[in-house]
Amino acid sequence: MNAIVRVTRSTVIDAPVDTLWRLLRDFNGHGSWHPAIADSHIEAGETGDTVGSVRAFHLDDGSMLREQLIALSDRQRELTYCLLEAPIPLIDYVASMRLKPVTDGDRTLLVWESRFRPPAERAADLSRLVTEGIYEAGFAALKARFSAPRESAAAAPVRPPSQPRIEVIQPRPDSAPAASRDAIDSPAIVVERYGGPEVMSPQMVRVPPPGPGEVRLRQSTIGVNYIDVYCRTGFFNVLKPPGIPGMEAAATVLDTGPGVARLKPGDRVVYACEPVGAYAGYRNMDATLLVEIPSDINDETAAAVFLKGLSVEFLIHRVYPVKPGDTVLVHAAAGGMGLLLCQWASALGAHVIGTTSSEEKAEHVLRVGAERAIVYSRQDFVAEAMRMTDGRGVDVVYDGVGSDTFGRSLEALAIRGHLVSFGQASGPVGNWD
Repeated sequence: MNAIVRVTRSTVIDAPVDTLWRLLRDFNGHGSWHPAIADSHIEAGETGDTVGSVRAFHLDDGSMLREQLIALSDRQRELTYCLLEAPIPLIDYVASMRLKPVTDGDRTLLVWESRFRPPAERAADLSRLVTEGIYEAGFAALKARFSAPRESAAAAPVRPPSQPRIEVIQPRPDSAPAASRDAIDSPAIVVERYGGPEVMSPQMVRVPPPGPGEVRLRQSTIGVNYIDVYCRTGFFNVLKPPGIPGMEAAATVLDTGPGVARLKPGDRVVYACEPVGAYAGYRNMDATLLVEIPSDINDETAAAVFLKGLSVEFLIHRVYPVKPGDTVLVHAAAGGMGLLLCQWASALGAHVIGTTSSEEKAEHVLRVGAERAIVYSRQDFVAEAMRMTDGRGVDVVYDGVGSDTFGRSLEALAIRGHLVSFGQASGPVGNWD
């Protein structure tokens, strides 16, 4: 069998990631930007974003090719396609294009890669053809398409509509929030640019009166979550510097804007959602995004449990409905999500195995309902899962760790078991078949 050749090329395009993705996700749209394409159409009347659709196209030299779209993810901004018919022996050709936002500007990293099995004597020239005739030519055309200055190039950094504009002000000598023309001066943590913890600094910002449908909040307890790290580094395109991170807090309604009837000043509320901006003493929020806190729950508990409780609810009741008698494996079981998963699954009658990093944490996991706690640095969780299930494997694994545990979690599953991957604290899980 011919050896597999892999070709990977990447470049940075001077265009916002969503703008470029709208162009590339149209499987029939390459004729509008790639210089080698003379004409193209989607067969059988399918749309250009239908997985399974086939595009037939001619090159400038008259050659005809057919390719099939085999995967498309708007969330990951990635598509994969394969070659069905071509005049050259690109055997088993499968290619993908994926986009990532560049963190130091409104630009996009485009990665284009493929694998195929050419005849041994043609491996070099076919690899060169793919690299230069397809990828490099396409990159050059896309760069030329987006090279014209955009209207907003000289403007302030573009922010998503959901992120409020912030006005940084000079701190007052006593550092106390003060009202000025109905605005409030509030302490906040501001991210000036993408990067490590050093890009965050305490500053004073001005919070305007609430607009229509909004309330102004005096925040008492602010949640700190791992997603805040992704926002700070730019891995998630949610926060545009300068901006205030944070998506979770408990607060008291200070005043309301026009059209707000459900909430009133003095109401205690909690939220866990965009827009970012929770790392502040005061902020404005859309009233529809807020949930009132019952009188028997204090602010600290509400802020600590709200996001995690909502997440555990859908993981354990909707993604995989846990049933009495199921065996459930929970990674990072001593964390906030892990403890709730262990307690909730145990309360539903499941047999719970938790993994953790120390004996002290293992004892805590056992106290909340797990039947077995595994210190993964010294014990094999796959072997223990098989022992507890007489070799059958577990019904479901809840994995918020990511790359360090994903592969072995698959080994621990029973036939038709479920691996629920809901986080990547140790890094992305990569591509899996």
